[in-house]
Amino acid sequence: MISYILPTHNRPDRLAKSLTHIGRLCADDHAQLGGAEVIIVDNASDAPPTLPRRLANGLPVRSFRMASNQGAAARNFAAEQAQGDWLIMLDDDSYPLDTDFVRVLSEAPPEVAAIGADIRLPDQRREAGGLPEVFVGCGAAIRRKAFIDVGGYDASFHYYAEEYDLCAKLLLAGHRIVHDDRFRVQHEKVSAGRDMNVILKYLVRNNGWIVQRYAPPEQRITMLHETIVRYGRIAELESAQAGYLEGLTELFGTLQEQPQRQMPSSLFDRFTGLAHVRHTLAESPQIAEHTHIAIVDEGKNGWAVQQALREVGATIVEEQSEAQLFVIGTLSPGPMLDAYERRRSCAQDVLMPWSSATTPSSRVTCGSVR
Repeated sequence: MISYILPTHNRPDRLAKSLTHIGRLCADDHAQLGGAEVIIVDNASDAPPTLPRRLANGLPVRSFRMASNQGAAARNFAAEQAQGDWLIMLDDDSYPLDTDFVRVLSEAPPEVAAIGADIRLPDQRREAGGLPEVFVGCGAAIRRKAFIDVGGYDASFHYYAEEYDLCAKLLLAGHRIVHDDRFRVQHEKVSAGRDMNVILKYLVRNNGWIVQRYAPPEQRITMLHETIVRYGRIAELESAQAGYLEGLTELFGTLQEQPQRQMPSSLFDRFTGLAHVRHTLAESPQIAEHTHIAIVDEGKNGWAVQQALREVGATIVEEQSEAQLFVIGTLSPGPMLDAYERRRSCAQDVLMPWSSATTPSSRVTCGSVR
């Protein structure tokens, strides 16, 4: 069985639209996995949303109301109540575009505990965030047993980077996490009204916690420094220095309280995506053929792309005109695929730093078709 889980807070109209879209999904397709249900967790909205007992396609709806806003951890309560073997984690403004993902779930090998979706935004770009083995929380399928066994989301994160903590726990428990572009989710994300000071506070604090908890000791100081610098730059661009400094203060005051679950280097390389880049380069004949490489569209964990290229002896050039091969410099699945598609018609070869089983070939030449 499948359990759709949607936390909500003071956005009844958004929630209603998402439920309308879920209600248009083919109910018969859900039957392949024993049916489906919808669970709404109201994170202490000012007024509880008005909900139907069933959606238009017959899916039953159950709702629960939290006494206070639990943030992402409200999903934990929903998971405990869920009847499904798979939890489809959504936000109140996201929904699957079709039921192709049902086949994805039925085909998933037992070691795969979570599957990240191909998440689209209103402007048709993909959602940013995530890594090869880190999903984005508004579009993911997670095995209920694995989720509960590792303790679900850590409530202390509230929002931002909570998926990284959960995925780290799943990896430590021996699971795998994959992405599959047959699992398509629309995220009706609205940027207006977002408080960037609050966002930067949580981003620097929570990402610092991730490093402190899981990085091998020999990498921890360097990665903490890189995290602080990265979000300092973002805070400056967003004029959110006050929130950033508040988060930095909280980070320094709580570092020693973080539970130590450092990963062995080989597992941490999977967590950061470095292992995935190494695998791609090892399997790619273009790397041996083209020694002058330009890294383009740099973003999340671009350092791993640079490190892996240097390990294979590639010459990284700054001028794109000197490059024989372009390598996309972000490991975040959405921006990586967006960059891939933008450069498909370019005059030189392009290599994606990693790919899922259903991602199109990571090499594309001028005029090739997906």
